Amino acid sequence: MTYGGIAALIPPPSGVEIAAYARIRARWVGYALRHCPEQLPWHRVVNAQGRISGRNGMGPALQRTLLEDEGVAFDPSNGLDLEALCWEPEGKLNSSD
Repeated sequence: MTYGGIAALIPPPSGVEIAAYARIRARWVGYALRHCPEQLPWHRVVNAQGRISGRNGMGPALQRTLLEDEGVAFDPSNGLDLEALCWEPEGKLNSSD
């Protein structure tokens, strides 16, 4: 999934304007994943362009290695085919998207 895809499932916090939340929600997911426990598969989350990004203290090479170990193939430009690989949950949890 992408950071934005996860964020779209999470309603805005109370008191936060919806439009303002929409602009920063993917970044909030990134912040949360940066501090998640190691057993959470943080490496399966990429940006909207299908690019990998590093975790706090770990470079993108680790994320790529973890994905490749799971059989994920990268294209020649080091991106992922989101249409083929991106998981979409059944139904939306957040009715605003």
